[in-house]
Amino acid sequence: MAAEHPEHPERPAAGTDPVGRLADEVVDHRFKGLPPDAAGLTVGALAAERRSVFTGGFTTPVLTLSAGALEHNLRQLGEFSARHGLAFAPHGKTSMSPQLFRRQLDHGAWGITAAVPSQARVYRAFGVRRIFLANEVVDAAALRWTAGELAADPEAVIVCYADSVRGVELMDAALAAAGAPRPLDVVVELGAPGGRTGVRTAGEAARVAEAVAGAGTLRLVGVAGYEGEVPDADAGRVRAWLEDLVALAADLDAAGRFSGLGPDEEIVVSAGGSAWFDVVAEVFGRVPELSRPVLRLLRSGAYVSHDDGHYRRATPFNRVPGQGSLRPALRLWAQVVSRPEPRLAFLNAGKRDASYDLGLPEPVALRSPGGGERAADGLEVVKLADQHAFVRLAPGAELEVGDWVALGLSHPCTVFDRWQLIPVTEDDGTVTDLVRTFF
Repeated sequence: MAAEHPEHPERPAAGTDPVGRLADEVVDHRFKGLPPDAAGLTVGALAAERRSVFTGGFTTPVLTLSAGALEHNLRQLGEFSARHGLAFAPHGKTSMSPQLFRRQLDHGAWGITAAVPSQARVYRAFGVRRIFLANEVVDAAALRWTAGELAADPEAVIVCYADSVRGVELMDAALAAAGAPRPLDVVVELGAPGGRTGVRTAGEAARVAEAVAGAGTLRLVGVAGYEGEVPDADAGRVRAWLEDLVALAADLDAAGRFSGLGPDEEIVVSAGGSAWFDVVAEVFGRVPELSRPVLRLLRSGAYVSHDDGHYRRATPFNRVPGQGSLRPALRLWAQVVSRPEPRLAFLNAGKRDASYDLGLPEPVALRSPGGGERAADGLEVVKLADQHAFVRLAPGAELEVGDWVALGLSHPCTVFDRWQLIPVTEDDGTVTDLVRTFF
């Protein structure tokens, strides 16, 4: 893996940029929440009209992204990574949006992380050159595709996990059968007892590394894992696990397991979700000198939109004052469609529209027809059905049929997948862009 980190990967020639061509997609019934009278316009033409999400014909429910919050969050993680000497491969599964990938790369990202090969296929279709695939890939069809990508683009970098000798054997057999033109880069994944995937001991890691060394189609380039799945995670347990990860890299290096790398290529040491990147930066700052340069690779993903629930509470910026801040960018606008009881209202948004796995949506703002925006005081979402939100009103709270309610959401990774085309808005509700997702 080359040591140099260009600001962004090479882009297609003018007129052939697949991200740019997203503006040419035609707006129609596939995209919920968009104005019915915009059918037939291109996405670019609709954005150019700068309609208001409140008065421009958008229908509820409609998910929006704050342009200001997006830019703020992109800048914050880029600056944090640079300040701590970290490379950054944000997890693309959060948004699956090539437009947001482009902006992340423009803010200095080394590449984009994927969870499964189908996501990596989207990334490659939109020109992403460096992909960190945070899973062991044992699907022969996916490995044939990977071999094809390595053959088609000598500049492509694809790194994936290995956490078992059996997995290494399956990868080697499939890549050999596909005639892979060069070895696939792999990292040994370290897990934790009771956690998710990854080897549990240094001995298991050594056996996996030995198997990789004996596979002609694979090349060991480092170690990685995900500290968010350490059981009963707190700062101490996460720090101890990260120290084990760093020690594993040093042990494998001392055993000569990175001999397939050139003298100027980098040994990968990677971790980092959106809840503990401060501890990752701390421990990765103490990586010892190894036989080659080290790529300290952070992989946070949820930061791009942040949220009003789980990550608002969990963000490391709550623990490290002065290091940065994140702003919630997602707002789900729904309307009151029923007020059947004095302290009960129903909105026309539910499980089909909002995340609910890490907490229910929280009302954050109200708009009455013809009125301005105000705080959503005294309102609480207590239940979601498929297409309705149950809202309990505190004594004295006011809410009328037809009012618009902005819902703050928790866990962006299960919001984006419910929306294919998302308006990006200024503070006054003016739509300046639309973000396409590919789930």
